[in-house]
Amino acid sequence: MYKQIVFALLMLMSSSSIIAQDINAKKGVAVHGYDVVAYFDGAAQEGSKAHQVEHEGTTYRFASATNAKRFKDAPEAFLPEYGGYCAYAIAKNGKKVDVNPETFEIRDGKLYLFYNSWGNNTLKKWLKEPEVLQKLADSNWNPQH
Repeated sequence: MYKQIVFALLMLMSSSSIIAQDINAKKGVAVHGYDVVAYFDGAAQEGSKAHQVEHEGTTYRFASATNAKRFKDAPEAFLPEYGGYCAYAIAKNGKKVDVNPETFEIRDGKLYLFYNSWGNNTLKKWLKEPEVLQKLADSNWNPQH
């Protein structure tokens, strides 16, 4: 019986680390600490340690207690697509590329984040053919790699 409990606990711990690996997080904090709920209100806003929520092994920070509660009530409604990696890079080659948390789009009720550095704003590229790229990204998204 003891061995079965230990095995079950090990399986749970390993599945939690797999989930955490699917999310673009630095030191366990998603989206560079930006408030994923605020995006849906049209703002890229930094969150605070005072308003943070753990979800499936990852920490999400919020600008207010209200936004933290909105997230707690329905986390799936606010999670970024493709684990918070650059949507354009996922579409083009399936690569997990970090993002600039201030470069985002809300499309069809979903949050998409993009790389934007050194004159390469992938949101601008995405917006040239978003429906095509969204389908490619959906097809290419494989969080286990």
